[in-house]
Amino acid sequence: MSLSQPAAAALGSISGWFNDASADTYAMAAAVTDLLTRDVTPGALVTKHDLTGLKALASDFLQRHSFAVGSGATFSSARISEGQGVLEWWTPGPSGAEKLVFDLDPDGERFYDYEHLPFFSAAERTGEATIWGPYVDYLGSDEYILTHTAPFKIHGEFAGVAGYDVTVRALEEIFLPALRSIPGHAALLNSSDRVIIGNSGAYLVGERIKAAPSESRIVPLAVPHLGLSMLVPA
Repeated sequence: MSLSQPAAAALGSISGWFNDASADTYAMAAAVTDLLTRDVTPGALVTKHDLTGLKALASDFLQRHSFAVGSGATFSSARISEGQGVLEWWTPGPSGAEKLVFDLDPDGERFYDYEHLPFFSAAERTGEATIWGPYVDYLGSDEYILTHTAPFKIHGEFAGVAGYDVTVRALEEIFLPALRSIPGHAALLNSSDRVIIGNSGAYLVGERIKAAPSESRIVPLAVPHLGLSMLVPA
């Protein structure tokens, strides 16, 4: 059964946006790979001194992608000389990129165990880009965000992931015109069939669609590895 013209157009534009975002995420990860492969000798662990070039990479990404509310790199604790994780992540600020501060002490009250979160573990397991969310921002902005990452390596060995954060609100500004052109209820879904954006109050952010309602169907987006799909009228 063919899609309506508005639904097909929406799928095409949203797929194109995420394919471009994935290409830029892979490019970010490749830049981190190049930086650390140059600065870290084979077999050596990463030191804080080796991280000094990451701010420039994150700042450049933020400047070129106005939708991003954060960007940077997170490291496997096995590759860090201090023996615990490192999260080098920046957000746009009034005078340039500002580094976010996380509790990375395993004994801390708000320990951020990012290595077990899907944006890290899925990219490590698959070797490909992944996107996680929507989830409420850990730092307390009370906004739903998504984290889109790709793995980077040092001398051919997995060392962490790099990418960006985007709010659901920003994605709504980008995608709602196309979604609202679809006659009937429609929603963008993540790989767990949870709603990222809906074109009406019928589908709420984070709601899981266990099965397509009658007279609707779920159509995969042509975006490799991210598992995105659209719920559209049949």
